Amino acid sequence: MALPQSRRLDFSEIPILDIGPLVAGDHDPSLIDDLYRASADVGFFYVRNHGVSMSLVESVMRAAEVFFAAPMAEKMDVVVDQRIRGFYAHNRVTSVGHLIKGEDRSGLNHKEGFWVAHDRPLSDAAPLHGPNQWPEGHPELKRSMLAYFDAVEGLADVLLRGFALSLGLEEGRFDGLFEKPLTSLLINYYPPQENPTTQRNIGLSPHFDAGGFTILWQDDRGGLEIQNKSGEWVGAPPIDGTFVINIGNVMQMWTNGRFSSTPHRVVNRGEHDRYSIPLFVNPSYDVEVAPLVDVDRDPGDAFNYGAYQRDVWRQTFPIARIPN
Repeated sequence: MALPQSRRLDFSEIPILDIGPLVAGDHDPSLIDDLYRASADVGFFYVRNHGVSMSLVESVMRAAEVFFAAPMAEKMDVVVDQRIRGFYAHNRVTSVGHLIKGEDRSGLNHKEGFWVAHDRPLSDAAPLHGPNQWPEGHPELKRSMLAYFDAVEGLADVLLRGFALSLGLEEGRFDGLFEKPLTSLLINYYPPQENPTTQRNIGLSPHFDAGGFTILWQDDRGGLEIQNKSGEWVGAPPIDGTFVINIGNVMQMWTNGRFSSTPHRVVNRGEHDRYSIPLFVNPSYDVEVAPLVDVDRDPGDAFNYGAYQRDVWRQTFPIARIPN
């Protein structure tokens, strides 16, 4: 799949946007312009005054710490299935996104995770749809994750409207592309590093996110790094009370390269646990992904989102045995 060329620049820091006016329904022109520039020039930005209570994060974190401390056999009772819901362990996954061409897939991702998405009935025949898996004895994990999912997906709706306005489109232009979204929520757990200086045993390998965009909460350990156009890695340290937003491959295609899907990685050199909670904002399975702007330009290769995401996850989770 060939994406349209993005305009990512040689940035040296990640923009911070106060989106309070956008959350309140105020389409402040300067904020809309800042949103466009951050999405185009960097592909990553922080948001503050986003309307999501940090108490929801604290609830998820308390439940996550209990779950990930459980015996491996207990966690493997809900091992990730072909609908990409459940638990996975390090060394059983390559990367949660679209790997960079030529990147070594072996031995780089030292982490565990737990996935949920929109609950669908087993009778839903569409690939990647179905019910979530929840571990027995961890009711708080389910309660807290679902509450967090609902709140942060509301923030995603706000950002989608901001993106549309920044592109000169109608505010609700993206609505029809998310009627039955494949949006998913992940808790990442990075165990302490026994040998933190060993590159092949740290964090998460460089990759692009495959979907629309990602809303990330990260704890105070840090480790997220973003690659600029010159190939330099720029730190995205945690800032209290903020989320990190990053553009994915689908949004780069929708914007015909105006917005930048940017390579990133996690370098966990610490001797302590590290957690992060990304919400991957993804369109409906059957959406055909093609440019919504600048349609007279060469758009790259338009593609079916569901088939693309299925291929990405098939490479990411070989143990899930996702059907063709």
